[in-house]
Amino acid sequence: MKRVDDFRLKFGKQELVPIMIGGMGVDISTAELALEAARLGGVGHISDAMLPTVSDRRYETDFVKTKLLQFKYNIDNSDKTDVKFDLGHIAESTRLHVSKTMEAKRGSGMIFINCMEKLTMNAPKETLKVRLWEALSGGIDGVTLAAGLHLGSFALIEDHPRFRDVKLGIIVSSLRALQLFLRKNARTNRLPDYIVVEGPLAGGHLGFGLDDWMKYDLRTITNEIHQYLRDEKLDIPVIPAGGIFTGSDAAAYLEEGAAAVQVATRFTVSKECGLPEDVQQEYFRASEGDIEVNATSPTGYPMRMLKNSPSIGSGIRPGCESYGYLLDANGHCDYIDAYNREVALHPDAKKIQVFDKTCLCTHMRNFKCWTCGHYTYRLKDTTRKAADGSYQLLTAEHIFKDYQFSTDNKIALPEA
Repeated sequence: MKRVDDFRLKFGKQELVPIMIGGMGVDISTAELALEAARLGGVGHISDAMLPTVSDRRYETDFVKTKLLQFKYNIDNSDKTDVKFDLGHIAESTRLHVSKTMEAKRGSGMIFINCMEKLTMNAPKETLKVRLWEALSGGIDGVTLAAGLHLGSFALIEDHPRFRDVKLGIIVSSLRALQLFLRKNARTNRLPDYIVVEGPLAGGHLGFGLDDWMKYDLRTITNEIHQYLRDEKLDIPVIPAGGIFTGSDAAAYLEEGAAAVQVATRFTVSKECGLPEDVQQEYFRASEGDIEVNATSPTGYPMRMLKNSPSIGSGIRPGCESYGYLLDANGHCDYIDAYNREVALHPDAKKIQVFDKTCLCTHMRNFKCWTCGHYTYRLKDTTRKAADGSYQLLTAEHIFKDYQFSTDNKIALPEA
């Protein structure tokens, strides 16, 4: 049986280990995790989700405080139209995080940034352009366009001097989404360098309906896209993602023609991951019944997460003046409506609960929205359990090499 290491991801003359660690937002996929993937010869992602907040934590900037002071007058106002981001702050935080990460890069691999279209930030086009432009200026090796169709994203950066040199990829969950993207971006005369096909077992936001995600299958979608590319005579690497838990799972896709695989769930319990250790232990302890796909995200996308996430049912005041990353072009977020509804229904309550939506910005920032992949319940089988009931954290290198070299669906346990 072949191993992942028997294959290579080819970008022109460059060959990499065909393992891509997916982007997990708000510094869950840290620079340290991405750097390990690159050092080991694969591809690692950092995320551009909430980078002003991430910058404050990492580099002691004060973007959040400055924004809050500017819009503090509006905290009790349901209308968030005025709550805008300073584009200079967006540019600085993006450039800072990307450049610092790239300066630390070692090894033959690559570092990409995951860019979420659904971070609309009360100025979707303007803020997206700044984030993309500054990622390229900061020296990133590649950009993966995620959480949306990104129909106009290529056009936002086609004047950048690195537009045709940096690797640009798109995440899709259907052939139709890919066709729409290719049609819209045809005028830039720039095909994507890779296509990540994300199936219904992935973590976080899903590109499927809340009630029908279980009807779809990653292998079927991947094969449809392979066939379409062959018919159109398009040579674009295809990278399946979502539910690829072992090296044998990965090797099977590679044997069927995939250029690489994207994986993330197993790296949530690595030492390099940005999740606090107490949260990582919750991931280890989870059973299959503890995982659900719900509609609590204000983005409108279904989201897979642990049922005991503190974000579910939390009635926290909307944090738009500090954060506000999900405010749409009109300064609106579905959580604001849900919060105001519960306040109106319980005018005398000291604390309210909101179950149908969550303040995603605040809770993701505080690691209280525990998004996860379908196979999170299998994480306990990848490590050792201590006498006190806790589970041993793994190194990113251990997980990466287990994917790279394992066979027969075996998972290598860490040294005790």
